[in-house]
Amino acid sequence: MNNSTKVIEFLVSKEKAGIRVDKAFSLYDHNLSRSYIKKLVLNGSLYIDNIKIIDPSFKLITGNTVKIVLPELIDDKPKPENIPLDILYEDDFLLVINKQAGLVVHPAPGNYEGTLVNALLYHCKGSLSGIGGVKRPGIVHRLDKDTSGIMLVAKNDEAHRYLSKGISTKQIERKYKAIVWGEPKQKVGIINANIARHVHDRKKMSVVKNIGRVAITEYKVLNSYGFASLIECNLQTGRTHQIRVHLSNMGFPVIGDQLYAKGKTVSSKMPDILKLFPRQALHSYSLSFVHPFTKKLLTFESVLPNDIKRLKESIEGFI
Repeated sequence: MNNSTKVIEFLVSKEKAGIRVDKAFSLYDHNLSRSYIKKLVLNGSLYIDNIKIIDPSFKLITGNTVKIVLPELIDDKPKPENIPLDILYEDDFLLVINKQAGLVVHPAPGNYEGTLVNALLYHCKGSLSGIGGVKRPGIVHRLDKDTSGIMLVAKNDEAHRYLSKGISTKQIERKYKAIVWGEPKQKVGIINANIARHVHDRKKMSVVKNIGRVAITEYKVLNSYGFASLIECNLQTGRTHQIRVHLSNMGFPVIGDQLYAKGKTVSSKMPDILKLFPRQALHSYSLSFVHPFTKKLLTFESVLPNDIKRLKESIEGFI
């Protein structure tokens, strides 16, 4: 524990006996909300009589020594970091990059360093659009951490406004390739299904009726292998986890998807790469848009990264 870490500790009085520990802390310090305390408890920051407790509803008894460790304050402003970028195009107004799998796009709890934003701040030396806020400078659209491929970044506010509008009005074409479990009977189609936060698992999204946000994905089966397929997806909207949720809801989850393909039955005879692929086999391979200032149509493509390429070859070799 460093010198800047704050610890709150108190002895349980008769008046606080029988109270939930999260409520007791919010009564002890009105600046601490119960939801914040609950999060700290679940993260292992609470000790009662020097024993770690991870139950926010734990009822206190008279004489308990209760201690909670508050995390060190973190500067909200991301710092530039010299992280290599695969740049497909750059001018004074924008960047087109090929993001590697495993790279988080913007800082968030648990990932305040080593993100794409940190890399962009270093590369662009302060010339990024600020519309996205301190934590998302220049970010026009995002990719999930374990999704690879092409991303668009704005260097000034005018370009940011133009490109963001282009995405919302479907003027920017974004295509993905995914390797999924199963073989859709309909080889070409449109998935029009609203998406909202999952009611029980806040890390997940789910397809819902009559509520949520409109989400539309065009898809086309490029190759079928019986137990798996290579699919092209064209985004008409850009909701969180959209392609992954839509394909999973159809019954064809993306291979390797740790959230939406769990429990998928896989034959023990299949090569290990199919059973153990460590990330969603999803790649943003094509981007097409009109440049905000030159008005020229720009199109970029990115080949499948080596890991997905090896996965595809293993499937083709298995059939």
